[in-house]
Amino acid sequence: MRYGTRDVLDGVEFEVRRGEVVCLLGPNGAGKTTTIEILEGFRARSAGEVEVLGTDPATGGEDWRARTGVVLQSWRDHARWTARHLLRHLGAYYTPYSTPARPRPYDVDELIEMVGLGEHADQKVRLLSGGQRRRLDVAIGIVGRPELLFLDEPTAGFDPHARREFHELVLRLAGAEETTVLLTTHDLDEAEKLADRILILADGRIVADGTTAGLAERFAGAARVSWRLDGERRSVTTPDATRFLRGLLAEHGEAVADLEVRRPSLEDTYLALVRRHEAGASRGESAREFGAETGGRAPGPGRIESGEAAR
Repeated sequence: MRYGTRDVLDGVEFEVRRGEVVCLLGPNGAGKTTTIEILEGFRARSAGEVEVLGTDPATGGEDWRARTGVVLQSWRDHARWTARHLLRHLGAYYTPYSTPARPRPYDVDELIEMVGLGEHADQKVRLLSGGQRRRLDVAIGIVGRPELLFLDEPTAGFDPHARREFHELVLRLAGAEETTVLLTTHDLDEAEKLADRILILADGRIVADGTTAGLAERFAGAARVSWRLDGERRSVTTPDATRFLRGLLAEHGEAVADLEVRRPSLEDTYLALVRRHEAGASRGESAREFGAETGGRAPGPGRIESGEAAR
């Protein structure tokens, strides 16, 4: 993807499988928003191939759009409508695209309860708090029972309780509904809780692709094991915590107390990758070279592939 003479995306390639929750991470300016907008069909690409639910988003019709849902960072229309009225109105547009396998839209009462708006469903949108408004944004994104859901910073403005409920909703959609989810967030704890797979973008290229545990093992270093023995606190860093623990317990048995294993978090992994990328940039390495070094995919330039999430 090129803006003028600048390549914003270069050789990005990935597939997302049905029912998978994939999180796209990266520093500001890495190309996350551009990638998502191309996949949503809201931005024309300058080169490459894209396939979402078996269709090129650039030419996808209304039947294709009815199979996708989008939760934007903000959505401010219809301030004088009630939440219930708005959801019923928007849901009606999906009725012609209902199928026996996937009835559309959601029942409005069911949807209101799913997102936690029960007590506020009959208030006008302009009177909702920021967190309630965000719940409505989520309801608008899923009212058509999408097969593929795009979430852009979905929990901004949520309190901890609302965030937990939202996480449970996403996992329910991916599990029971087999909804495929592509998520962008700066909340690394949220990404770690939700994502089956993490993609990390840097300078318009995917430089890492894998599970949280897999990426941590490759890039963030070893686990730290700490314990108390004979009243003394001890710790060690080891690449194989399981093997170390077996040996420790075999040697000392019940004398080992206050045992704790801390594995690298997604935040540790992400920061380690960003530091390595920045160090490579200071040496004049491109994101392509960095991606090859860290195991990120390095396909031909300009290719973006989302796979067929409903395959």
